[in-house]
Amino acid sequence: MLYPELFKSMEAVRWNMATDIPWDDFDGSKLTDDQAYTVKMNAITEWAALPATEMFLRDNRDDSDFSAFMSVWFFEEQKHSLALMEYLRRFRPELVPTEEELHKVRFEFDPAPALETLMLHFCGEVRLNHWYRRAADWHTEPVIKALYKIIAQDEARHAGAYLRYMKRAILHRGKDFGHHARIAFSKIGVLMASAHRTPQALHPTNLHVNKELYPMDTVQSQLPSPGWLENWLDNQICFDNEWETRVSSRILHNMSLLMDNTFSTVQDLNRYRKELIKGLAPA
Repeated sequence: MLYPELFKSMEAVRWNMATDIPWDDFDGSKLTDDQAYTVKMNAITEWAALPATEMFLRDNRDDSDFSAFMSVWFFEEQKHSLALMEYLRRFRPELVPTEEELHKVRFEFDPAPALETLMLHFCGEVRLNHWYRRAADWHTEPVIKALYKIIAQDEARHAGAYLRYMKRAILHRGKDFGHHARIAFSKIGVLMASAHRTPQALHPTNLHVNKELYPMDTVQSQLPSPGWLENWLDNQICFDNEWETRVSSRILHNMSLLMDNTFSTVQDLNRYRKELIKGLAPA
């Protein structure tokens, strides 16, 4: 089981919201209204770990190890939301999300292949780590800069944990299962490493997850300002092609390690995916 080891490692570096955030360094003159509003939007987005956890537990009923790890992931993601709301409660109380605003992002996600969902969220954590690092650079108020840096580190650790479960799927759950896992991971990897070719931000909270609610079936569509994410990325934190390339490179690097191969480009990974599919043809 991976859960006991992951719990121990994450417990060792867990930060305390009361003592590890430099609340006393707040400088209101360095916080703009636009910056404060993005904190609210991120706080609500982080709250969406609630329906995501419900999805993970439903779709991984045969995997108690991974389901147990969800207790750590869920706690830390909800803690991110709580910390961002605490920032607003202290310094911009008029922007604290209401319970109704938070509850709107809790809707059911359609069942999906567990392996593809695992890879999707691995890529999502990699991307979020980079988004929050850029957010920390963009903000000018010291406390929120520090908070985004701390949260970004958590997201990187979560990506590492998901990668451990992906490696387990390939190596420790049977040859046929491992082959299907490689196909699932490479399929989603090609999609998520190609964000520069798509008009939308490729993150789990910005993807459609419920056919009956379409097109209002993304987490982002349920926020008070559904279009805020694109503006945040393009015009505020300036997540440009250089940063998109960093995300893609990180995904490809980890896929190379995971598959014991070398993927310098998305095309390399896609060719590998097609070869894997050919390997299933005789069956």
